[in-house]
Amino acid sequence: MVMPAMGSEVTTVDELFALPEDGMRHELLAGQHVVTPSPAFVHQWILGKLFGSLLSYLEGVPGFYVMTSPADIRFGPDTLVQPDLFVFQTSSETLPIDWSAVGTPVLAIEILSPSTASRDRGKKRELYQQAGVAEYWVVDPDARLIERWRPEDDRPEVLREELVWKPESEQLTIRVAEIFPKNRS
Repeated sequence: MVMPAMGSEVTTVDELFALPEDGMRHELLAGQHVVTPSPAFVHQWILGKLFGSLLSYLEGVPGFYVMTSPADIRFGPDTLVQPDLFVFQTSSETLPIDWSAVGTPVLAIEILSPSTASRDRGKKRELYQQAGVAEYWVVDPDARLIERWRPEDDRPEVLREELVWKPESEQLTIRVAEIFPKNRS
C-alpha cells in the first residue's frame, strides 16, 4: 500500500494534530512521524479476543479501563503512540474527557504485522519502557506467542502457553493459543 505524501516534516504532536484527516493511523515516535494503513483481518481477530478477555476481567476491577486505538497517548511533545489495545488506571470516579487525561497506560499491547514488527519490537518498545508502562505485550500472530516486556527488561518473557496478568488482587489468565484463529497455521 502506498503511504500518503506528507508535504512538510512532522516532528511535534501539535504538527501531527494539524494534519488533515486521511483515514490512516498516525503516530509520532520521539519526533519520527509514522503512518500505517488499516490492520489486516487476523490482526483485528486477535485484537477482539484480547479486548473481550480484558473487558470481562476489568469489569470487576474498579478504576481500570481497556481501550482500543485510535487513541492519542502522549509521552511528551514529540511522542504520541496509538497502541492496538491498552489499559489505563484512574482514581477518579468519572472517565477522562480527552486522551491527555489518560496518562501512561498500565498495559500496552501491539499486534505485529509485517509493516510494524520491527517498530513494535524496537522503538515503540523502548518508548513504552521509558514511559513506565508496567507491561507491554507484543503479540506475534505468525509465531503464535506473546512477548511480555516490563520497564526494567532487557529481554522479553516469551509466552506460548498461558499469560497471567495481575494488576490487582485477582489475576487474569489468557490461554495463548485461544487468541489466535484455529484455522490458521
